[in-house]
Amino acid sequence: MLEIAILGLLSESPMHGYELRKRLSSLLGAFRAFSYGSLYPSLRRLQEAGWIDEAAPLEEPAGGFATRSRRGKRVYRLTAEGKEHFAALLAEVGPEAYDDEGFGTRLAFFAQTRADVRLQILEGRKQRITEQADGLRASLARTRERMDRYTLQLQEHGLESADREVRWLAELIETERRGPGSAP
Repeated sequence: MLEIAILGLLSESPMHGYELRKRLSSLLGAFRAFSYGSLYPSLRRLQEAGWIDEAAPLEEPAGGFATRSRRGKRVYRLTAEGKEHFAALLAEVGPEAYDDEGFGTRLAFFAQTRADVRLQILEGRKQRITEQADGLRASLARTRERMDRYTLQLQEHGLESADREVRWLAELIETERRGPGSAP
């Protein structure tokens, strides 16, 4: 999912590693830390694959802004092949698009995702969370009497959170089905 996030951010504009890390943290949540130890190897792999490259030093794009800082930071940008690869990644739907990390990343780029794919991802996520909530409900029914009050409260909080997410997903799905321009 880090690959999708990096390519998605670079599709918006070229940026250097530190800026990418800051944007990844703000995009995917303040509690999800990205280390340089995972970011830079990912950037290297994307570069080796030909999906990103480094902007030439002191290159002046149309907006008149230099793409390399005065301190010589490497500025990464998406290549044409990278744009195609990013579009292909956004079109893929599978179990990784429904899990916590994958769903959050995919949701962050829904504006660039086809409507039919968005709907599949939302429905898959809703099914996954509904199954988790049903499992938690069944577990609570079997073990409620044996739990201390704190564990019980934690389990009930988890169930309430899952139920709230299912309702939210149902609203998003309904909005998607109504089509473009629908208010959420």
